Amino acid sequence: MDVVVPSDGPGGPTDASGPRWLQALGLHRRELRAWALYDWANSAFVTTIVTAVFPIFYVSVAAADLPEVEATQRFAFTTSVALALVALLTPVLGAVADYLGAKKRLLGTFLALGVVATVTLFFIGQGAWLFASLVFVLGNVGFSSANVFYNSLLPHIAREDEIDRVSTAGYALGYLGGGLLLAINLAWILAPGTFGLADAEMATRLSFISVALWWAGFSLPLFRRVHEPPRQLESDEVASLNPARVAVTRLVETFHEIRGYRHAFLFLLAFLAYNDGISTIIRMATVYGTEIGLGQTDLIGAILLVQFVGIPCTFLFGLLAGRIGAKRALYLGLSVYVLVSVLGYFMSEALHFYGLAILVGMVQGGAQGLSRSVYASLIPRHKSAEFFSFFAVGDKFAGILGPTIFGWVSVLAGSSRLAILAVIAFFIIGMALLTRVDIPGGQRAAREAERALDSLPDTATT
Repeated sequence: MDVVVPSDGPGGPTDASGPRWLQALGLHRRELRAWALYDWANSAFVTTIVTAVFPIFYVSVAAADLPEVEATQRFAFTTSVALALVALLTPVLGAVADYLGAKKRLLGTFLALGVVATVTLFFIGQGAWLFASLVFVLGNVGFSSANVFYNSLLPHIAREDEIDRVSTAGYALGYLGGGLLLAINLAWILAPGTFGLADAEMATRLSFISVALWWAGFSLPLFRRVHEPPRQLESDEVASLNPARVAVTRLVETFHEIRGYRHAFLFLLAFLAYNDGISTIIRMATVYGTEIGLGQTDLIGAILLVQFVGIPCTFLFGLLAGRIGAKRALYLGLSVYVLVSVLGYFMSEALHFYGLAILVGMVQGGAQGLSRSVYASLIPRHKSAEFFSFFAVGDKFAGILGPTIFGWVSVLAGSSRLAILAVIAFFIIGMALLTRVDIPGGQRAAREAERALDSLPDTATT
């Protein structure tokens, strides 16, 4: 029961097409470019909504009637609720996607939810922090759930010898796309009159609309160029079973199976730990900067700097992984994050924030892109959505713990400075777990599982 590969996919007749520089970057086939362009599309949500503009809008408009520390705490807890919902939903949805062969359909459904929620941010009024929190939660659910199905397509379109380059290329394009739109949004906010806008607040609101349009529009190539992976059933399944019942059964099986893939499981634990630190820094940076007195222009400018430093550095991380190995490249990136956390404790002016932004931009995309590609290479392709749902659970539960600890430490200490130091523990634990992961051994185990499924009778496939 062989996996069907499109004629222009990995191993197909057009496999070597495209200039050599595109091959070096991992963008040498059209389905690879279309897949990576979704990172360009959805990164606008990360830059403008999650990281730069909306957190400031939340504190200064939606939670304007609250003390700054309390506003920071509520934003942190709102983030935790959003991530918890994703962690609860995605395992079931991942199993349904694999059983029905519906990765792209579910991606489109949650993309639509995220886009509608993003548009709704425009209508948030002064002091309406509860409504803002609800809409922000829905937007995060749409964004994060769609990412599960997007990520699950990666092992179906990229070979093992190119998967690190393809994944990091996606993150690099994400930096470029998210950075370009953030630059446009920043220009609106800083000089609203130049663009015929009433004031900075209206410019901020319109930036939310721009994110929705950008996200939806640049997602279209993926739906046109990337094929839905073939549906593959387990030996005891038929096509007419109830999807919800199958999902529950598969979840139980996958939960036991993932522990059987020892190195995938160890990597997942390592990722859960160190990504908690990365996620906390991404989500709380501008709120932290606002609390210590940095202006909106400096905060958004530094986030913009991260995007454009990240473009070449993320591509370089993909090439670096090919030379020294993905594991060593990850160690390098996480070590820089420890340094960022230490320096963040002493930050007191805008120049410091810009310096930290450069350091983060050098390693953020590389660390996240390699995490995605390493995990994709350690799991069986026919259950990629299910296994990536556990990746998302690790991602989101990690994201719950980090912002929650950040919020509580901020409240107990009366400041967020000690909270930024607490983040270091996540990187140290993650690197310690990573030392126990044997990537080549894990890859062999995943490919053996695929060969075992291929040997089943064809009646198990639709």
